[in-house]
Amino acid sequence: MEFNEFISSVMPKIEKLSEMARDSTIIDNTFYYKYDVKRGLRDQRGVGVLAGLTDISDIIGKEIDKDGKTVPCKGILRYRGLDINDIVHGFVSENRFGFEETAYLLLFGCLPNKKELKEFTELLCGLRSLPLSFVRDVIMKAPSVDMMNGLSRSVLTLYSYDDKADDISIVNVLRQCLQLIAQFPLVSVYSYQVYKYYHEEGGLVIHTPQKELSTAENMLHLLRADGKYTELEAKILDMMLVLHAEHGGGNNSTFTTHVVTSSGADTYSVIAAALGSLKGPRHGGANIKVTRMFEDMKANIKNHTDGEVRNYLNKLLNKEAFDRSGLIYGIGHAVYSQSDPRAEIIKSYVERLAEAKNKTEDFELYEKIERLAPEVINENRTMYKGVSANVDFYSGFVNSMLGIPTELFTPIFAVSRIVGWSAHRIEELSNNGKIIRPNYKCISEIGKYVPLNER
Repeated sequence: MEFNEFISSVMPKIEKLSEMARDSTIIDNTFYYKYDVKRGLRDQRGVGVLAGLTDISDIIGKEIDKDGKTVPCKGILRYRGLDINDIVHGFVSENRFGFEETAYLLLFGCLPNKKELKEFTELLCGLRSLPLSFVRDVIMKAPSVDMMNGLSRSVLTLYSYDDKADDISIVNVLRQCLQLIAQFPLVSVYSYQVYKYYHEEGGLVIHTPQKELSTAENMLHLLRADGKYTELEAKILDMMLVLHAEHGGGNNSTFTTHVVTSSGADTYSVIAAALGSLKGPRHGGANIKVTRMFEDMKANIKNHTDGEVRNYLNKLLNKEAFDRSGLIYGIGHAVYSQSDPRAEIIKSYVERLAEAKNKTEDFELYEKIERLAPEVINENRTMYKGVSANVDFYSGFVNSMLGIPTELFTPIFAVSRIVGWSAHRIEELSNNGKIIRPNYKCISEIGKYVPLNER
């Protein structure tokens, strides 16, 4: 019997066992209140439990008013103490790409001068390659239908090509991180090209990265059959990479990076763990949900009037539309309340791209959802803080206009966020000699073991 046939034959037994497993692990919600347990490491207001210190980035969604009360405020994001708006204005005003400069800032704690930026960019370009025959022997073997799985597998396999894989000295970890930062665009796009070839019967196109191109330019060059792209497309993708590069130590994948690093694990295992976290639809996969929700809305409303959009949004909250989760994807954030600075920056460029791609009508609908969704949520839910569009709300729309397939939405997020993961891994290794181990309170009743023949 083939293995898959065997699995099918035992599924009825597994399904019965799964019910037992589920029933034996359900915890009464009242216990969380009784023992004041912060579910998701957040209190009832959604404020995260302080679990560590970081010097890499800061996320601000509230402030102290003149009466000493904590109140929502306009969202602020700082990389190494620098406001993200100032960072973006800096490279945009000089008409250059910003991802490489941002990576330098996050990794080394300061902005590079011209010479340092040139040398760092050249270093990343030199590392932008894969081991001999890696595409054939690893990426093309048993290609996954999920690019994040393919990316994780490739990262774990790169361990085998590293003679110092387990060396966690800062110099070696930095070398490994720089290599992975340079390799992620290649592995991500090549995995997609192979997936398309095997599972969608498309042509197999494997371009070689160009050393004179930025990370964003190379992504588009590698992805497109003709290797061509416009300056506007490359600059906006570069902007997306900058805005996704880091977001504090408390986001799920970065916290995972800290946790696994604290165990003394190698860099490849740490990054693979972070990728597993990012893959989840509650984290890196959120912009895919936004895109699909948007398409479902367009298919189910005839006119884009405020009334029809509001009615659809109410259906989303009431679990009557789309995936019936009760969520309006892309609206709201764990920290930000009045605004997400990343969403505001993206939005200022989305309109230009929408005009260039003849997607102005779609952009106007996005704007309408962004305006109406907070009103609808406040009418239906008890809110401890305000809600606004987050970065995922527009990022999926941007990816779609750039011709990036949904299969690559989350891997591109990873291409950017690995910079933040790398900085946090080095920070954890530099400062903490203890393994991260929070406490879980056991609420099971004390029992007595019964011999097998008496059960």
